[in-house]
Amino acid sequence: MFAKPILGRTTAAVEGDAVVLLIGMRINHFWAVHQWFPVALSMFRQLNELARDGSRGLLGRVLLTASPRTYYVVQYWESKEKLYAYAHAPELLHHRAWAILNGKERKGKMRGHVGLWHEAYIVPEGSYECIYADMPPFGLAAATGVLPLESRGRRAADRLAHRSGKAANTASAPRS
Repeated sequence: MFAKPILGRTTAAVEGDAVVLLIGMRINHFWAVHQWFPVALSMFRQLNELARDGSRGLLGRVLLTASPRTYYVVQYWESKEKLYAYAHAPELLHHRAWAILNGKERKGKMRGHVGLWHEAYIVPEGSYECIYADMPPFGLAAATGVLPLESRGRRAADRLAHRSGKAANTASAPRS
């Protein structure tokens, strides 16, 4: 919580593709606590479930708010295959939460009290760059580790040209 900053410039130690999921909710009617509170609680329960089992593939996350109505999580995943596996595993919370939501929708019980959204990005190696100046590990660097900025190059073009050798393998085979 009170991590000390690493002085100087650093970058994330990510290798290969970066998998980023933004997922959140918007409270459309504050008075409908019985509708949106279970959704918010489910978000936290799913994050706890993922934190208990590192093999699921969640590398790190950042909780954010966009307004008093909108809350979301930026998640960094080991691979898109592990993200898909978590989303579709019938024994895990995400699958059950969506089954409940879909059931309510089919019965006409969704009344617009809470909005849900997600955006998933598979960012190929060479298409992302991270710079942190006098910061504790944050975001992608907190999820994958921290390196001195110069280890990936002194200029943005050098850092974007960095190749770890993992990118070619991520397209065809899941990471372990």
